[in-house]
Amino acid sequence: MTVIIANALCMGLFAQEKEGKSITPPDNVRAAFKKTFTGVSKVKWEKEGNDYEVNFVQQKKEMSAVFDSKGTWKETEEEIAVASLPAAAASYVKSHYNSTKIKEVAKITKAGGVVNYEAEVNKTDVIFDAQGNFIKEEKDSD
Repeated sequence: MTVIIANALCMGLFAQEKEGKSITPPDNVRAAFKKTFTGVSKVKWEKEGNDYEVNFVQQKKEMSAVFDSKGTWKETEEEIAVASLPAAAASYVKSHYNSTKIKEVAKITKAGGVVNYEAEVNKTDVIFDAQGNFIKEEKDSD
């Protein structure tokens, strides 16, 4: 019984570490976030290289945003339904990943208005442009 409890505690610690440590960003970054995004809940900040990533819920949607150290917004990632992925992207996944099921889909809006889509397949993020054309693959760090 003690071994089971110890294992459960270790697994919980590992899972918490894997998600990244929650941090408190500089005041200007927090202020920029509050000005850009209203009506949010479940806010959690993490350091991402030289930038700050904030995960949150807005209007019942899981989202994240990235700000630089000056508080400049760089991009927003919004969880969307698999059915909202452009048809060309869904077709690409089906033909290149042996019809493997798409785990998650996100719409990424970058500063300047460029939109990309991200489909998670087999622990890989497959990135597409707004029309669903393949851009690149990235191994999922989660």
